[in-house]
Amino acid sequence: MSRDAFKTLFHPFATEAVPMPEAGDRVLFLSAEAGQLPEGFHGEITAIQPFRPLFRAIRENAFPVAEDRDYDAALILCGKHRGDNENRVAEALERVKAGGMVVIAGGKEDGIQPLRNTLLKLGIQLDYTPKYHGVAIWFARPESVEPLIAALKRPSVMVEGRFEAAPGMFSHDRVDPGSELLVSRLPTDFDGNVADFGAGWGYLSVMLAQRSPRVNRIDLFEADYRALEFAKRNVARNCPDLEARFFWQDLGSEPPKEKYDMVIMNPPFHETQVSDPELGKTMIRTAASALRNGGRLMLVANRGMTYEPVLGTEFKESGETCRNARFKILWAKK
Repeated sequence: MSRDAFKTLFHPFATEAVPMPEAGDRVLFLSAEAGQLPEGFHGEITAIQPFRPLFRAIRENAFPVAEDRDYDAALILCGKHRGDNENRVAEALERVKAGGMVVIAGGKEDGIQPLRNTLLKLGIQLDYTPKYHGVAIWFARPESVEPLIAALKRPSVMVEGRFEAAPGMFSHDRVDPGSELLVSRLPTDFDGNVADFGAGWGYLSVMLAQRSPRVNRIDLFEADYRALEFAKRNVARNCPDLEARFFWQDLGSEPPKEKYDMVIMNPPFHETQVSDPELGKTMIRTAASALRNGGRLMLVANRGMTYEPVLGTEFKESGETCRNARFKILWAKK
């Protein structure tokens, strides 16, 4: 998948406003997406993409996180979360050589203008150009970057004093009220194997394990590599005796290989920049195929999401447990 922002990002190279990386140059591409590079771009790209569907589309020299330093240049595609964008710039400053070019692009909805303003306020001398319904900005990495990194980096936060999450993750600074409603209806005597679809930073799994201490095992599936790493921390911190496994997986195209007694989920309806209610329906179908006969699905959804028809098609029984002004709890039995 490639947005207009990808073309915007490489426009400064195509117009020679930024020199093309030469053969042997190492280029770090943060929040990378697949796309066609401009002719003459010979640098070796290390693509960093923690979101599994986009990671799988890149196919070549892609990684979920960056480790190396001393890159000759960095590319950044903005997302919608300001703190996440600032963290990416801080990471580029940490990993690029002094004098190396940092090129950033995003659409208006991606927060590129607030990021540009932030960099200017920090004293970074930059150039910019609008193109393809977005804006590209670029600057040379200064010699001294420690104050800039300290000003830009957004650390992880503690939620309710016991869960840790970071900017860019779903509901990173508070418990999502939909998930909280689902927790209030989770069983207290469950003793089978559970799959948590779209586990995020692990809230539902931790709460189920605490409500049902006899649960046998919980497998957490999450497409965001970073969120899954925090889920590992949160499960270890809150449920050290729980048998849990963690899978960085795109459930839309990488279904689980095992069968479960129960699936719990707060299904997403956004994939990167695009709102897509079909994502939740796809996850419901995947849940149906992952459940044993007699297995149960429990999910929370916005009241306006029409999941009932697909539940009726995929399951023997289904219904609604409760609802409030914003959310509803749905169930289904295989």
